[in-house]
Amino acid sequence: MPAPAPQPSVRVVTLTIDGRDLSARADETIIQVARENRIPIPSLCYLEGLSIWGGCRLCMVELAGSNRLVAACSTQVAEGMVISTCTPKLHRYRRTIVELLFAERNHVCSVCVSNGHCELQNLAQKCGVDHVKVPYRSAAYQVDSSHETFRLDHNRCVLCTRCVRVCDEIEGAHTWDVMGRGTDCLVITDLNRPWGESDTCTSCGKCVQVCPTGALVKQGTSVGEMTKDLHFLPYLSRRRHLS
Repeated sequence: MPAPAPQPSVRVVTLTIDGRDLSARADETIIQVARENRIPIPSLCYLEGLSIWGGCRLCMVELAGSNRLVAACSTQVAEGMVISTCTPKLHRYRRTIVELLFAERNHVCSVCVSNGHCELQNLAQKCGVDHVKVPYRSAAYQVDSSHETFRLDHNRCVLCTRCVRVCDEIEGAHTWDVMGRGTDCLVITDLNRPWGESDTCTSCGKCVQVCPTGALVKQGTSVGEMTKDLHFLPYLSRRRHLS
């Protein structure tokens, strides 16, 4: 019986993040290395176990020798990188993004079922967003309560596409998609049919669990009652890659 082919070795690189000298595999991204070493980098669209989207731009970091910010979720590490994750420039940048997210839709935390358990709310607190300096759009969005178990509130959606990716890549149902352009974008089910009329939805609830805000929640939850569990995702993702 022939011996198994040797697995190609992954090159190890050294880099510096916030003054700390670190080593990492060359196929890892900046955000992966940072979080492995307990260096916080904020994000909304990035989630371990899902493909890279790079849409929220909250994970931008400064790279020595570059005159532009780079996305930590989609930039692989390289030998000799010197990275800064928490400079005053980045703080102002992230605060502006969070303010724009609040102004784009109708995030009223005091009456949200995810109040106290919302990633956007947590980011606002960490960035010191106690008010929004830009005008609110004040656009009214629909709430889809047609599903017997779950509810979709477009007013609280940040278009992170976690629901789209987990349904496609983990559950394999391909129920969710994105419709429209710019500020008119909406996440939709089955080519914009009501969620309760979907022929593809398995009612697994994975999309609800990965949603960072109160956009996707369980029916019947009241203010502050909706908590979410992401522990299943890395496990299912590893099984998917091994199968």
